[in-house]
Amino acid sequence: MKITKICCIGAGYVGGPTMAVIAQKCPHIQVTVVDLNEQRIIDWNDPNTDNIPIYEPGLSEIVAEARGRNLFFSTEVEKAIDEAQVIFISVNTPTKTYGKGKGMAADLKYIELCARQIAKVAKENKIVVEKSTLPVRTAEAIKSILDNTGNGVQFQILSNPEFLAEGTAVTDLLNPDRILIGGDTTPEGEEAIKALVDVYANWVDKEKILTTNVWSSELSKLTANAFLAQRISSINAMSELCEKTGADVNEVARAIGMDSRIGPKFLKASVGFGGSCFQKDILNLVYIAKSYGLNEVADYWEQVIIMNDHQKKRFSSKIVQTLYNTVADKKIAFLGWAFKKDTNDTRESAAIYVADDLINEQARISVYDPKVSKTKILNDLNYLETRSVEENNLAVSTFASAYDACKDAHAIAILTEWDEFTTYDWQKIYDSMHKPAFLFDGRNILDAKKLESIGFIYNGIGS
Repeated sequence: MKITKICCIGAGYVGGPTMAVIAQKCPHIQVTVVDLNEQRIIDWNDPNTDNIPIYEPGLSEIVAEARGRNLFFSTEVEKAIDEAQVIFISVNTPTKTYGKGKGMAADLKYIELCARQIAKVAKENKIVVEKSTLPVRTAEAIKSILDNTGNGVQFQILSNPEFLAEGTAVTDLLNPDRILIGGDTTPEGEEAIKALVDVYANWVDKEKILTTNVWSSELSKLTANAFLAQRISSINAMSELCEKTGADVNEVARAIGMDSRIGPKFLKASVGFGGSCFQKDILNLVYIAKSYGLNEVADYWEQVIIMNDHQKKRFSSKIVQTLYNTVADKKIAFLGWAFKKDTNDTRESAAIYVADDLINEQARISVYDPKVSKTKILNDLNYLETRSVEENNLAVSTFASAYDACKDAHAIAILTEWDEFTTYDWQKIYDSMHKPAFLFDGRNILDAKKLESIGFIYNGIGS
């Protein structure tokens, strides 16, 4: 089968960038990204590609090249499904907030809705590709829906999990460590796998394209995120011990990272991990393990989340304790709100939880982030039902510059590792603050000695 038309349901952080790169690298394939969110599609179609809804370095240039040529963004979901040979499902799979599995299991209602819509519309054989992060054996459920509610159409279900890191998504797509495709071992399944391999082979070496059965592919995604998150929680656990013993976590990380068996990546101590994947996927893994009665396995992975929550809580508690055990009516400047640099994604950002703790201590929060809007920040806090803005008239204010955000502040908290923070005139910032001027570096990106020589009382992570 030669693929000429692809449809992707879901124009979010995975679907948008992934399809843009496929369109750029495969000009012979028509790629249509559909979403029911009209405003999101309007934003993807903005004539100024700098205004597209997802910020990733290099993404706007790729969209500008391919959009209108062979990359299209539309709300006409059924039309795109009908025309496509391959349909990627890239919709949200949040953690359930209701019923059985609440707080742990993945909510698959959007996946099922997609499957039912595909079954209703499809008149010809289709390849359906799971792109969303899903629990093991979800493909089985999708196939059951398609086979039993369809029109006699044959469907092949493939698992093709994404391994993107936000902030480097375009680089990850252009030069991936691997492409993983799982499918059935039947002749039809192998034909579908080959069709998708041929799409990626337009720019990815075939040695990097791994094919497995569906279940291994689905579990590999959860496992990869669990292992990465585990490393972060491990070094964060050591950071607390370093603070008590006089060791320096940066020196410890450097020493162990030089061990070729361990390696240096994901050993950066911080205020904790965020993002849409790590916590959600580990909770999903915990739920799956418990559902099979594997309680020790579940407890092992749940500890990664417990440690991460503890690190965020520890950071906010340290701010309160250092500021003489009260932050009531004190201005705390947050530099950064996104969960990491080079993205405007705030999902599960440490900043949200630290702000929530401090607001409940009646602090006033001022925020500067180069890519996150005030509306988004307030929505994040309202989602947590923070008592801040409406009940107590405690200002959560945002500023267009870090200098304005820090003016008259009692303390500064670095919550995102944006590169620009290291280039600031910190003497100017110090001069504008209340004294003593405290700085809490939740990302360990600043020069402690330089800041202390200016006059800051500096607090890093793990030293």
